[in-house]
Amino acid sequence: MIKNITVIGAGTMGNGIAHTFAQNNFNVNLVDISSESLDKALKNIEKNLDRMLAKEKITEEEKQNTLSNITTYTDLNDGVKEADLVVEAATENKELKLKIFSELDKTCQKHTILASNTSSISITEIASATNRENQVIGMHFMNPVPIMKLVEVIRGKLTSDEVTSNIMEMSKTLNKIPVEVNDAPGFVANRILMPMINEAIYTLHENISSVEGIDTVMILGMSHPMGPLHLADFIGLDVCLSILEVMHEGFGGKKYTPCPLLIDMVKNGKLGIKSGEGFYDYSEGPRNKKVAKQFLN
Repeated sequence: MIKNITVIGAGTMGNGIAHTFAQNNFNVNLVDISSESLDKALKNIEKNLDRMLAKEKITEEEKQNTLSNITTYTDLNDGVKEADLVVEAATENKELKLKIFSELDKTCQKHTILASNTSSISITEIASATNRENQVIGMHFMNPVPIMKLVEVIRGKLTSDEVTSNIMEMSKTLNKIPVEVNDAPGFVANRILMPMINEAIYTLHENISSVEGIDTVMILGMSHPMGPLHLADFIGLDVCLSILEVMHEGFGGKKYTPCPLLIDMVKNGKLGIKSGEGFYDYSEGPRNKKVAKQFLN
């Protein structure tokens, strides 16, 4: 039975995953090498809980229970020793993930399931860094994790039926809708989404329309809740670039070749909402975005 969860990484995805498990009465250890990042994560979780409290989606008691279910650690060994499931949510970097999984394999108990929140990197390759390849799986949560319903459950080539079934059923206890997916670059969500975002960037790069024009076409014409360029800013342009590079390496072909404009913006630190500027300018806050001009001429 899965009860004790360790989440590796206290960034946006990591703290959202920790929040979601804790709110559903799991014991959660949140691990990060930076105590500052852990403090920031706890403040962010509390802020999100306060939002839910204001909307009467949770009670004060539920808020306090959620916070009390989370313990923070800067030492990986201490953080994972009692875990039934570890969910890695570190930076989308293959070498880093391989290193983490190799360490987890040596430190965790034999029954512990190891999951990655990777959005594009092969689960089979990540599993190869361990001696428990049948117990390694992907759990690709969507951002913001406490709100978004989907979890892509990605089977590596050697992931067992039992582990897959356990993670599918456990995801339902988080009030999520899990979808089983086989291992391939980008899985399902990003294999479809990223070429669309990349094409939107090419459309801008080739001066076919403006940032707002492209997003408006997709919102009004295709009933998308958010335009692809705004969505790219929300995801993080560096993350979009990383996913496209993984898919280009795996599949080849022009449709996975990152647009030069995207590469240029990432090189210059224009990463979207998290840097304050991407295709839009967020210096006045995400809700007051305006078109950023300097990289679009």
